[in-house]
Amino acid sequence: MTRESSIIELAQWLKSPPGRYLLGWEQVQLDRHVSDLFGFHALQLGLPQLDGLRANRMPHRWVASDSLYMPDPYDLPPVDESISTLAPHAGMALHCDFDALPFPSQSLDLVVLPHALELARDAHDALREVERVLVPEGRVVITGFNPASLWGLRQRFGHLRRGMGLGGKLFLPRAGDFIGYWRLRDWLRLLGFEVERGRFGCWRPPFGSQRWLDRGAWMDDHGERWWPVLGALYCLVAVKRVRGMRLVGLARLQKAPANAPAVVAQPRMHSQADGHDNG
Repeated sequence: MTRESSIIELAQWLKSPPGRYLLGWEQVQLDRHVSDLFGFHALQLGLPQLDGLRANRMPHRWVASDSLYMPDPYDLPPVDESISTLAPHAGMALHCDFDALPFPSQSLDLVVLPHALELARDAHDALREVERVLVPEGRVVITGFNPASLWGLRQRFGHLRRGMGLGGKLFLPRAGDFIGYWRLRDWLRLLGFEVERGRFGCWRPPFGSQRWLDRGAWMDDHGERWWPVLGALYCLVAVKRVRGMRLVGLARLQKAPANAPAVVAQPRMHSQADGHDNG
């Protein structure tokens, strides 16, 4: 299965009831996480169906895709009224490889990756490229499928049935490497990132119909409290740290040791001639 067909399959799956359910949760999370991030240049890699930068007010914003396939726009949930940093989205569309971004090193303040690593040719190379283009203290926001969830479990059973020759239809898109949350944290740590926030979501059972998804809505109300790591999706925010950089504060005065000799200024003895002119 080619990458182009994988991207098309994901775009079509997102139109299904479970796809719209997940897409809505991701859009809300991206709005919340990027609204208070400041800078000048922001970039979204992949999944143009989501408007991951609509709640961010950086003046220069781009949406990049490594595929020529342009899906129809989706109906996205409205922006939360509590977010007060909205600006008209004037982002530009780019076509480029995610492991060779057309930006100078340390030139971007924010990079958003909605499912971009799962469909990348090489997730490690794409993440290293993100680290290259981010400025020190720049942020990266990543969303992805959680393999350690009921949705991931159903997907593994589907692959197992196919491997045994029993056939059957997979619940989630076929292609893509679903990267676990803790595995992704390890990758980021090796590249010098520090994870600031992480959150799971979408705890409803993996039903295919809207009717049954609605019946499982009560699980979203209790999932974050009782089984948070079993959410079908995760959203992670990390900051790029640079070694050797530290905040400079006020210098502290060091107290002299108790046994240090004290220096006493001796008064100058003036001679009688010092107060008179010669001659």
